[in-house]
Amino acid sequence: MTDLDTIRAIALRHAGAPHPAMPRLLIYRVDNPNDASGLIYQPLVCLVLQGRKRTFIGDGVLEYGPSECMVVAAELTAMGQVCEASTDEPYLALNLYLDPAVISTILLDMNGLAEPAIGSGFGVAKAGPALLDAWCRLAGLLDRPDEIPVLATHLEHELIFRLLMGPHGALLRQIADADTRLSHIRRAMAFVREHYAEHMSIEAMAVIAGMSVSVFHRRFRAVTGVSPLQYQKHIRLHEARRRLVTEHAEAATVGYAVGYESASQFSREYKRLFGAPPRRDADSLRSIVESGP
Repeated sequence: MTDLDTIRAIALRHAGAPHPAMPRLLIYRVDNPNDASGLIYQPLVCLVLQGRKRTFIGDGVLEYGPSECMVVAAELTAMGQVCEASTDEPYLALNLYLDPAVISTILLDMNGLAEPAIGSGFGVAKAGPALLDAWCRLAGLLDRPDEIPVLATHLEHELIFRLLMGPHGALLRQIADADTRLSHIRRAMAFVREHYAEHMSIEAMAVIAGMSVSVFHRRFRAVTGVSPLQYQKHIRLHEARRRLVTEHAEAATVGYAVGYESASQFSREYKRLFGAPPRRDADSLRSIVESGP
């Protein structure tokens, strides 16, 4: 049995039941292919164990499958689609949400690494034997919860070390340092998420990032795959979706609340991102939530 087979078996046993002592390690299971749907990624590394997934970020399309890792280094808006899954062989993935403090701790012992040139905020690469072995031993703690307090931190550090030494190393180093070019872009992204309903100019965002407008626009698009104003629009629409599902509010009211001045424009852009008009999409999501597992 390979490491990937072992991790897959562990994931099948524990899917849907994250361990409270390992809150950043989550198992994602989907039994059927689905349509592309809008989402917001947090910084994470995802190892696919079975099935295939497509992620649309800006104009780019990533497709990845078993033993491939995707790393996301910033809070990106995207469209995600599980394109290969079945009840007998569900799509399975392990997600480890990244803690900059953990990465920084490891980098302290890895001297001489210069800040990489800023590129996209995401990437996909094949996991080599050493990285799969680290994933296997970290996931294996789910079968041995009594060992988690002693071993989880050490095994997570080893996994991050293996990632830093591989194709994703430059992305991870950007996350850890509070004064990298990526951190300046993330500062502007955080401002947009906090003030999504307000009118804001690219000039104001550039000031927050400490860059000229032209440099900021170029680097923001390189990281996120979209322009700053497109990013704000996506954040508005995700917040609108949350409110529609949880607050049972009228679509027009929600549209105005998140910053839209036109109900028809809100409905049109909502449907373009989520595939259905606001009310129909919210009702569908609510029925899924209320039906439970």
